[in-house]
Amino acid sequence: MQVRDSVVVVTGAGRGIGAALARRFAAEGAAGIVVSDIDGDSAAAVAASLDSRAVAVAADVTDAAQVASLVAAAEKEFGPVDLFCSNAGVAFGRGMDASPADWAVNLNVNVMAHVHAANAALPSMLQRGRGYFLNTASAAGLLMAPGDAPYTVSKHAAVAFAEWLSVTYGDQGVKVSVLCPMGVRTDMLMPGIEQGEVSALAVAASGDILEPDHVAGVVVEGLAAERFHILPHPEVATFVQRKAADVDRWLTGMRRATAQLPH
Repeated sequence: MQVRDSVVVVTGAGRGIGAALARRFAAEGAAGIVVSDIDGDSAAAVAASLDSRAVAVAADVTDAAQVASLVAAAEKEFGPVDLFCSNAGVAFGRGMDASPADWAVNLNVNVMAHVHAANAALPSMLQRGRGYFLNTASAAGLLMAPGDAPYTVSKHAAVAFAEWLSVTYGDQGVKVSVLCPMGVRTDMLMPGIEQGEVSALAVAASGDILEPDHVAGVVVEGLAAERFHILPHPEVATFVQRKAADVDRWLTGMRRATAQLPH
């Protein structure tokens, strides 16, 4: 799809990848951009930095009613949503020490937010016979995140849900892409590196740490090509192929690589 003249919603857009997406979509000529974040002030600041085509709407993506209201606000302001970027995410860097509450937050933000977005935006898309979901997951959803069990599990589920959406609604005009980067210079990753968290150090050791604006550029290219996997780190495709070719060897390699990280 082409972003120009499209109505776009971006969640988790108060900073990081989400803010970069909003900026790039504005530069591409989107007809309207709804900048959403649980932090309404951050969303408002990003929207204000764009132009009159952008508005801010505070929303908690774990609340289905708030996501439905977000879509309704976009429709009222700009018209039907052409592209919904379900981008909000969390990571805590915990393994078996993760509490039930940690697991619940990861699953609610990293998985159920995508489900709520689909429930809210799909009816209009199906009625019009066109629409697009960009769901931000992670390379961890295709591979894994050493040191972070809830993140790994929730991102795998996010990728699986995106696959299901594509298979179920692709022939009805609804397109789906899943964004799966490795390291990106955001508030989610950099503090963990500074604090020596295993999961963050593993990401830093796996490849370049990209700038959010670079990721946004790759997203625009991926949307134009309508690729399901949008991989800002191209090497992720190679890693996935190696995993599929010999999962036992891949697991052994991951154990060795993880053992070499500072603990």
